[in-house]
Amino acid sequence: MSLEDRPPFGAGPGPGHRTRPAPGGPFDAPPMQAGRTPIVCGAVIALSVGLYLFEGLVLSGGNLVRPNHFGMLHGPDVQAGDLWRLVTHVFEHGDPLHLLLNMSVVMTLGMSFERATGSGLFAVISLITAMGSATLSLLFSFDVHMLGASGMILGWAGAILPIATQQARRALGTWLAQVAIISFLPGVSWQGHLGGFLFGLACGLLLKLGRKPFWAVAPFLAIASVGAALAVAHPALRAP
Repeated sequence: MSLEDRPPFGAGPGPGHRTRPAPGGPFDAPPMQAGRTPIVCGAVIALSVGLYLFEGLVLSGGNLVRPNHFGMLHGPDVQAGDLWRLVTHVFEHGDPLHLLLNMSVVMTLGMSFERATGSGLFAVISLITAMGSATLSLLFSFDVHMLGASGMILGWAGAILPIATQQARRALGTWLAQVAIISFLPGVSWQGHLGGFLFGLACGLLLKLGRKPFWAVAPFLAIASVGAALAVAHPALRAP
């Protein structure tokens, strides 16, 4: 297929009960798409850095090492009505290293993907994968606080996998294997990583069919992903 149907990726560098990434990643921005401005990735970086500084400087009295986080994903809080946590947890990061690692991957893997697909398509995939990450986190770690963008980032990787070139797929597979190992370290949310990846993989399989099939199904997939995240937090599912 042509670039208009599925974006080719070449090998190159690019994630983070936080979601923490492996440093580096498998892609560079395709030169032919360099003119596209990665608006969504820019917003993710601005919101993540801005929120971290606000929480550290304003809410935590200047503590930028371990600031207070009011937007973390936490099942009981979501169940009590804090539905905004399904989104805000993506922009929350536990410490400066966590923030730096995740934003470095947004600048490499994320911007590469967004330039190749366009901001609209990329935004939809980002929403779906963020909800996928939240869904599995709530399903398997309902009472645990979770924060970080890497569930969504793993979703981008899952979406890229079916449409990447063979060379890029090998590089991505190696990187994903490293992230899989890191995902089982203490304090890292394998649930968030896996959820984002699986929902992203579904997006990638749709993208492999072309843009038109993707856009025909994507709105329903986006609604279903939000519904899944809400459903796993519903009291009926948590009844003893």
